[in-house]
Amino acid sequence: PQPPTLHDFGGFPRELFALQYPAPGDPALAEEVAGRIAAAGLPVALDPQRGLDHGAWVPLRLLHPQADIPVVPVSVQPMLGPQHQFALGRALAPLREQGVLLIGSGSITHNLHDWGHYQDGKQAPYVRPFIDWVEQRLAANDRDALFDYRRQAPFAERAHPTDEHLLPLYFAMGAAGEGGFGAKRIDAGVDAGFLAMDLYRFDGADRAQDAA
Repeated sequence: PQPPTLHDFGGFPRELFALQYPAPGDPALAEEVAGRIAAAGLPVALDPQRGLDHGAWVPLRLLHPQADIPVVPVSVQPMLGPQHQFALGRALAPLREQGVLLIGSGSITHNLHDWGHYQDGKQAPYVRPFIDWVEQRLAANDRDALFDYRRQAPFAERAHPTDEHLLPLYFAMGAAGEGGFGAKRIDAGVDAGFLAMDLYRFDGADRAQDAA
């Protein structure tokens, strides 16, 4: 009912560990989410004690600073790959029609090994080619290429030494529903020369046509 704020990181300024995001939970919605995941044939387990990790509360502090919107966190499964996260988003896509906002919170590039290497204002050479490739593949609704990003995307292993920070993208793709993604990049920025935080809205094919 009241998930705690988790500070699941290390090596950052002390002020970050003092931040709290006291949003309420929604146990009834959590049960419905679990039921939909199970009905899709995907593994699921409820953890009543789980709080909001930084992947949830960092963006939510900007979206809803009053922390007055109930939040149900859903964990990615890094060892199961992009297709699993896509199926998870597809299983939960109908919740959009109930007024539930589905957010895939990650990072378009995330290689902390490059921390401090680009403090002179330069940008890591792999960042732009990788994020441009993602944008182009999303615009083309090229799901197969995106699933295979580690082989097809330029500098994929440099942009993501491990998968987990890109996997929420696939959840959002699945949550767009049937047909095309209706993906639109609505904000972008690169911090410290290597950490790209592109922001996409996924309206789905039907919603995108309605908006047009």
